[in-house]
Amino acid sequence: MNQRTLNSEFTLTGKGLHTGLQITARFLPAPENHGYKFKRVDLEGGPEIEALAENVVATNRGTVIAKDDAKVSTIEHSMSALYAAGIDNCLIEVNAPEMPILDGSALPYCEAIASVGVTEQKADKDFYYVRSRIEVSDPETGSSIIVLPDDDFSVDVKIDFKSKVLNNQFATLEHIDDYAAEVASSRTFVFVREIEPLVKNNLIKGGDLDNAIVIYDTPMQQSELDHLADLMGVARKNVSELGYLNERPIAHENEPARHKLLDLIGDIALIGRPLKGRIIATRPGHSINTSLAKKIRKEIKHQEVQAPIYNPNKEPLMDNNCIRELLPHRYPFQLVDKVIEKGVNYIVGVKNITANEPFFPGHFPQEPVMPGVLQIEAMAQTGGLLVLSAVDEPERYSTYFMKIDNVKFRQKVVPGDTLLFHVSFMTPLRRGCAMMKGYAFVGDKIVTECEFMAQIIKNK
Repeated sequence: MNQRTLNSEFTLTGKGLHTGLQITARFLPAPENHGYKFKRVDLEGGPEIEALAENVVATNRGTVIAKDDAKVSTIEHSMSALYAAGIDNCLIEVNAPEMPILDGSALPYCEAIASVGVTEQKADKDFYYVRSRIEVSDPETGSSIIVLPDDDFSVDVKIDFKSKVLNNQFATLEHIDDYAAEVASSRTFVFVREIEPLVKNNLIKGGDLDNAIVIYDTPMQQSELDHLADLMGVARKNVSELGYLNERPIAHENEPARHKLLDLIGDIALIGRPLKGRIIATRPGHSINTSLAKKIRKEIKHQEVQAPIYNPNKEPLMDNNCIRELLPHRYPFQLVDKVIEKGVNYIVGVKNITANEPFFPGHFPQEPVMPGVLQIEAMAQTGGLLVLSAVDEPERYSTYFMKIDNVKFRQKVVPGDTLLFHVSFMTPLRRGCAMMKGYAFVGDKIVTECEFMAQIIKNK
């Protein structure tokens, strides 16, 4: 799958939930590998903030990202809509320290994205694949999130409040394509008992019954309820009637749980890559959501490229015979057995290491180890298949090494290992030359990496 961005720009205007300011947010297409960035156009120099988990500085009633003195809060609804639409690259220009709350949901963002459309870019989409169970928890709040391996992206959310009106609810999103219809319209919510403390903390200046579900679940004096209604600028309600204060009915019976799911997706977008896995969240909130995103970001930064997923039952894209048609190498120097994945800019090859390899009797008789130089050769052959796939009549060309840089050998490769090679272009193919970056994996671990240049030459 390729990366995606907006087909054209759009603008949304509304008040900020906490500042009460009238805010304009402009969403623009962005180039490949740009990611999500927020630009404060009201500040000198227009500072940009990458929407990544390491830039989260606060999670009180919304997700806040910052860089130096520039910050943007309440970004989760817009991020959720962009992520669900499969958009990888977008620049959001905003003229205030927070995003507009609009109707308290992600629906206005989804509708605006649908109105301008999405365009596919040339670069490959870079997924984060969950390989083993990931868990974060907060014993103090009882919140926890578990992420399990899965072939797709799905979310289960369970919420639990000590409330006569809102107690136990759950929401599920099995397919991201259902997001706009099933999740996007779910509004943020607040309990009446929380309003005065929020007001005293100089928050929710822009909150009203049009952009939030307000839940009255704890009996209080009529004078107290009248005071809070006046603070919010809404009509006074009868103290004896517990329930939702909104005139507008709830969109779904479990709308609060669906909104928590919406927020969770917006915070998961902070890992900077679309995720393949199943998320099971109990009592999620911005704090634990972003803790999960930060944990995954640490792993991404520790290992630039994830090991490819290898399913030996899946039919290869290129088998041994197909490779022999493209590469001139023969026994004992054909070092790629098959190709299992290929995109515009990358390829994944496989080499099964057996005890019968011709180099093991001499390297070494008592401790067989695959020579590092042959690992590089196998990686280069995989890269050659990538280069040849980019030209017409590939059987009429051969590829040759020109340069090797930044080689690192991290661990031994021995009989019984299966080597997975991930090779990608560092620069476009120009004048028959290509710069490539290669990684060799055994399991989830990188065993070898290097950068190399290859030249493609027409056979005589």
